[in-house]
This record gives sequence, C-alpha cells and structure tokens, in this order.
Amino acid sequence: MSQFAWAGFGANLGWAAATALALMLATFAVALVKGVHRVVDVAWGAAFAAVALVSFAASAGAGDPDRRALVTALTVVWGLRLAVHIGRRGRGHGEDPRYAELMARAPGHPNLYALRKVYLVQGALVWLVSLPVQAAQYGSAPLSVLSWAGAALWAAGVFFEAVGDAQLARFKADPAHRGQIMDRGLWSLTRHPNYFGDFCVWWGLFLVACDAGFQAAAVSVVSPLVMSLLLIKGSGKRLLEKHMEGRPGWEAYAARTSGFLPLPPRRRG
Repeated sequence: MSQFAWAGFGANLGWAAATALALMLATFAVALVKGVHRVVDVAWGAAFAAVALVSFAASAGAGDPDRRALVTALTVVWGLRLAVHIGRRGRGHGEDPRYAELMARAPGHPNLYALRKVYLVQGALVWLVSLPVQAAQYGSAPLSVLSWAGAALWAAGVFFEAVGDAQLARFKADPAHRGQIMDRGLWSLTRHPNYFGDFCVWWGLFLVACDAGFQAAAVSVVSPLVMSLLLIKGSGKRLLEKHMEGRPGWEAYAARTSGFLPLPPRRRG
C-alpha cells in the first residue's frame, strides 16, 4: 500500500515558499537595477524549476526515487525552456506595456506597488501551482502507467508551447507580416497554442502526482484548476484577446479558429 510522508511534505511546503519568495525578491532587485519589471516573466519559469530542485533535495529517501526524478526533470525542463524563451524574446526591449500601465496607476511608490501586486503574488502562485511537483516527491508507490500518461500529456504540452512560440517568432521576424495576424501552423488550430500547452503540462504533472497516491492527488488538485483558470479566464487568454480586439483581421481569425482547444479551422460562412 502506498504511504505518503506527511511530515516531509509539510516541511517541503515551507522550503518551497522560501525558495519562491527568495527568487522573486532577487528578481525584484534585478528589476530595480535594470529599470524594467518585465524580468519577472523570466523568473516565473525559473522559480518552478528552483522549487522542483529544492523539493527533490528535501525529499531524499521519503518517496519513490523514480517518480521524484521524473517529476523534477519534467518541471525543470519546462521551467527553464520557458525562462530562456521569454528572456530571448524580451532582449533589447523596454518595459512591458502591462507593467508600465500598472506603474502608471500605482498609489504611492510605484516600485513598492509592483512588489506587492506582481512579485509577491507571482511567488505565491508558484508555491500554489507547484503543489503536484512537491506532493509527487512524497508517495512511496512505484511508477505506474499513470505517471507515464502524465509524462505524455506533459510532452504534448511542451510541443504546443515550443513549436507555437517558434512559429510565432519566425512569423514576426518577417517584415512582410507586419500588422498581420498569425494564423498558420498550430495557430490555425487554436488561438493560444502556448496557453493550451501550459494547460497540458500542469494536468500532466498532476497525473504524476496522482500516481503517488490519493493523498498526493487530494492536496494538489487545486494546482491544475488554478492554472486552468489563470490561462483561460485570468491573465492569459482573456487579457491577450482583449488586447487584440480591433486589430485588422482579428475578428475573422477569431471566427474561424478555436479559442483554446486545438480544432480544425471552421469553414467560412
């Protein structure tokens, strides 16, 4: 019967919170030096990788070693790929319009407002969303097909993220596409291949946690639910589409292309 190391998991919650907080405070210090807060987007993926590594180290001897290695590797690969991609994308650019707008309406000191509303909030979300990664470290049950199903779903998610990001980067790099809407490749199947990829990644990691036992699943199910809410109704799809409204070609693209799940383009009426 699978055993769940509750004491170790409880201590891990503290280590994960401290890791996320430390990384976000360090990123805030870097942002003050550079004069732009967009660096926090790079820290988002890196923070998940850091929490996974700290959890792996803290759980030595507490759970199945194969699952611990698997969930840690999956999280680190995803987090570092995302951090590197966002870092490259923002190189040479000024402040992100989202953060510029936030600073413009800040009551009191803008940087302290950004610390409260961006860095500390993102640190808390990293801690919460990473619960499957933490919980999967503390179940004693051996790997089963459920973990490999989770890894397969994770791989599908990384494919949509990485390929979608690469396709969009190539499209934007061509001056002939200036002012046009990207509607090719994966972007013809869903308006948000990168957000759909994130969705798959975190449900996949949750399946790996479920394989550690009922207790691990129960304490971490909030993670993929919160991530799904953020991607679809929060700061992901909803805000980006609000920003895209009114651009030439957007309405036609939105009418024929699925809003989230990849589907064949709808025929024009």
